[in-house]
Amino acid sequence: MKKLAILLIACFTFSGCAELQQVAGQLPQGGVLSNADIASGLRAALDKGIDTQVSKLTQTDGFYKNQLVKILLPEELQKVDSGLRAIGLGNLADEGIKMMNRAAEDAVKEATPIFVSAVKQITFTDARNILLGNDQAATSYLERTTSTPLYSKFNPVIKSSFNKVGADKVWNNIITRYNQIPLVKKVNPDLTDYVTDKALEGVYKMIAVEEKNIRDNISARTTPLLQRVFALQDSK
Repeated sequence: MKKLAILLIACFTFSGCAELQQVAGQLPQGGVLSNADIASGLRAALDKGIDTQVSKLTQTDGFYKNQLVKILLPEELQKVDSGLRAIGLGNLADEGIKMMNRAAEDAVKEATPIFVSAVKQITFTDARNILLGNDQAATSYLERTTSTPLYSKFNPVIKSSFNKVGADKVWNNIITRYNQIPLVKKVNPDLTDYVTDKALEGVYKMIAVEEKNIRDNISARTTPLLQRVFALQDSK
């Protein structure tokens, strides 16, 4: 199958590739694939990942009850959690963690338009690199092209969400109670940036889950175009 990989690279580098079309026509989902078809197939795969996985994160408990992306306290504040639980304030700690995850769920609602814009701008060179890349090549493309604008969108939404649901008061209460524990080192965290980063991390992690599914499982390729394009990947 090395021959197909060489042919793919040659075709993507130079115009016209009768050999690739001939090989592609012999694949299980055969037929002629143009450059535009391949790029469209990769866009469809990204759209599917966004629609299937990112939309789940916007729902109530989309972060909080998803162990892959649930946001916990940063390592340096784990002592706050354990300290509160040690004195019977586990419910207060749980409420603070839930507030962080609720803020992330609110923020991810801002993601889809930015992703849609990035997917529309995918070039054939991008498509080539994704198709011949590793299991997270499409996710890496999105992360590279959307992380900066997403951070700018997520951060103020998370700050607003903290205020809206009273998380600022909850966390003030948590830290105040924690700081009253004898002999502890006093803390005063600002969690907005931390939750923003974790929300971004969760978004890309879930897109990566769907990308791997499409790459590995033929049944996940739910359109003829996805089947034909990823048949090329299967045979590389």
